[in-house]
Amino acid sequence: MFRLRQLCSSSLQKLKFPRWGMTHTKHVRFVGNFNSSRKKLTIQEVKEKLNDQLGVQKFYRPTESLIYSQDKSLSVPQSQAELPPRKMKDSYDECIIPLGSNAMEREKYLNFKGAIRTGKILEDIDVFSAWLCYKHVLLHTQKPGQSAPLCIVTALVDKISLSGHIIYPDEDIKMSGHVSWVGKTSLETSMQLEQKESEEWRKFLHAYFVMVARYPDNQGSAFVNPLIPDSPQEEAIFRQGEANKIHRQKWSHQSLLRSAPNEQERELLHNLFLETLDPKAHTFKIRVLPPCSMWMEDAKLKNVIICHPQERNLYNKIFGGFLMRQAYELAWTLAYVYSKTRPVIVNVDDIWFRQPVEIGSLLYLHAQVVYVKDRDMQVRVHASVKDPEKGREETTNTFHFTFTSRGDELLPRIIPRSYHEAMLYLDGKRHYESALETAELHSL
Repeated sequence: MFRLRQLCSSSLQKLKFPRWGMTHTKHVRFVGNFNSSRKKLTIQEVKEKLNDQLGVQKFYRPTESLIYSQDKSLSVPQSQAELPPRKMKDSYDECIIPLGSNAMEREKYLNFKGAIRTGKILEDIDVFSAWLCYKHVLLHTQKPGQSAPLCIVTALVDKISLSGHIIYPDEDIKMSGHVSWVGKTSLETSMQLEQKESEEWRKFLHAYFVMVARYPDNQGSAFVNPLIPDSPQEEAIFRQGEANKIHRQKWSHQSLLRSAPNEQERELLHNLFLETLDPKAHTFKIRVLPPCSMWMEDAKLKNVIICHPQERNLYNKIFGGFLMRQAYELAWTLAYVYSKTRPVIVNVDDIWFRQPVEIGSLLYLHAQVVYVKDRDMQVRVHASVKDPEKGREETTNTFHFTFTSRGDELLPRIIPRSYHEAMLYLDGKRHYESALETAELHSL
């Protein structure tokens, strides 16, 4: 096992990413340990407990639309006022990804270099977020051991910030988190991941997820328990959740799908266009690629996946964490090809789960480098499902990943040619600057 760490460390020990160091903080994002003395579950045990609580069938049955059983003795509340308030400590939990203590589990997380597959970690975070929400939800008629008669699904990966530290393959990872904000039918979870280094737990990841509660038939929103802050620190965390909601609404309103680029962005695009004109041609038709640049259309990768039932979630849909892992690994591969060095993920944000992916779907993933700054790359992955018989294609997700290169050389700039690509460029620039702002303001 020492050999594994040696291989991993030798390839990463020279890495320094001061831009993404995140060495200080401006606000509280996490309650911290509630001094739980019980033995920590592994992430696999968390999955099994979720399955047991929801009555999930062990074997796939294609003729059944739902794979969990509803407790008929519990009725769904008609208003939030019917539900008892909850505290952050009610949902707080810790679990372990047993990289060091379970060799069989570790094999599932190793990549071809003996390092950790970040996509597998993202999958586990999605499961843990759902687990925390189910710990929060409680009906006044609910007895110990009973699960609430509703389903909770991922609506949005708001932000995942990574420090760029090495994730060692021979040390367990501790996941901890709690529900940090609640609306009427939605919940925000705040989670962090730590790993031991020199006998001390070192934080390397922090994540915000937004989950929504649905009725048992997965149709329509269901009310969830209100959240009551219990200290000044918890009040600050709850206010941050409100601020996150307002920021999401503002971001959505300013989307390039709804409004035109601002004046500064229009000027930027025009200057980029002028750079690509041949000054000797005296025409707009002839385009030339500027030095140290690449056309956007030449920086993309595609993949198609048949969605099999082994990747289903608790509700007979394709698991959102699986979609995130597939999108991440395609984005990482594209960043690897573009930079010619193995890239490091530093930020994931604004992943909306717009509609569920059905078992048997053909999932199309389109990865595109949309913005480059010095040694950093913004990669966008568009996910859609296609019905070949009806010829219909629908968007399910859009993923945004920020990578940084390990090389010393500056990366080629990305240059859009069409208006469509220009909008992708501006959207990528906005996401990159948002990620950079997070790195400057927040500390892991």
